[in-house]
Order: sequence, then C-alpha cells, then structure tokens
Amino acid sequence: MNKRKFLNQIDEKINKNHLLNHSFYKAWNAGELDITTIQEYAAQYYKHVSAFPRYLSAIHSNCDNISIRQVLLENLMDEELGNENHPELWLRFGEGIGKTRVSMKQTIAMDETRELVETFMELSKNNKYHIGLSALYCYESMIPEISENKIDGLKQFYNIKDDKTLKFFMVHLHADKWHREVIKNLLGKICVSDIEKSAALSATNQALNALNNFLTGMERVYC
Repeated sequence: MNKRKFLNQIDEKINKNHLLNHSFYKAWNAGELDITTIQEYAAQYYKHVSAFPRYLSAIHSNCDNISIRQVLLENLMDEELGNENHPELWLRFGEGIGKTRVSMKQTIAMDETRELVETFMELSKNNKYHIGLSALYCYESMIPEISENKIDGLKQFYNIKDDKTLKFFMVHLHADKWHREVIKNLLGKICVSDIEKSAALSATNQALNALNNFLTGMERVYC
C-alpha cells in the first residue's frame, strides 16, 4: 500500500464516520436539542477536553524523533499553556450556556464518556507512537468543521453569540486546520510498513468508534 492510498484510506474512514453525521450533532445543529442537553454535553465532554493535553503528552513521551516531538510540543502548548488553555476555554463555554464549572468538574462520567477517555489514553500511551498519532489525527481532522457548525448553530438557534462563550470553537476552527495537515504528513512519513499502516488504520477505527459512541451515549442518557 503506497503512502497516498494509505492516507486516503484514513480520510475515507473518518469521512464515512464523521461526527457531523451523527444524529446527536445533527439535532444540535438543527436547533432540536434542549439547552439543558447541551449543558450536560458540556459537562460530560469536559472529561475528554481536560484529558486531551495528557494524550498529547503521552504520545510525546513515547516518540524518539525530536522533530516530531517538537510538533507535538507545540500542539501541547496550544492546548495547555497560559490562562486561556483549552480546558479553561471549555469551562467558559459551559458557563456561557448555563452550567457552572463546579458542576462540570463534579459530573459523574457516563459509561460512554469513560470509554472515550480510556480509549484515547490507551492509544496515546502505546509505545508505537504512530498509533497515538493516528488517534490524534482522527480527532483533530474533524474539529474545524465541527467547530464551525457549533458556532453557527449556537448563534442561530440558542442565541449564544458572545466571544467568551464561543472562543473554544473559534480557536479550534483555525488551529486544527494546521494541526491536521501537519499530523497527516507525519503519518505518511512514519507509517512505512504494511504492519504500521494496518495499526494506524485500526487505531483510527477505535478512535472513531469511541467518539461516535460518546454521542450515542448522550442520546441514551439525556435525550
């Protein structure tokens, strides 16, 4: 399998199971969810957002290539550095839609949330760091379009328009366009053997399943 075919296969898997195709996000982006459901989504999804820097840190730790570590470090700094780190921006989003940060931090994870975090942590900690990179690419490749839809839907249907509440999505709308291209190029360089490519495709499937299953869990518990 050549590099182009391999990368196309990853993108095809992601496009086929893109989170924007899930009924939960379709309902959100059509204004069909009650705001209380989105509040609970904010609380549950915070578990994943707050763990995301640790995913990056684990991949960074397992990587023996300094040039790739530098890319991961830059991504990690975007996520975690300063007063406007991404978990903080997510808490501000939750507050902006009516959920307190205390309640978000204290919310008990539903099974699907726990499985999402455990899956990404397991993939990220794999000593074959291209497996963690595959999960990272799977997630970040979808985020710009998801963020754009979230901004539009929140403004149009829920009258949420202030920058403080929307900043998490505004930041990811732009930053992850660059991240996904960089990580995609790295995967093409790193995954040379068929074994490596097969493992990367398997990790992509696991990440997609966990992300979609989380949204299914939101429907199961809150809709």
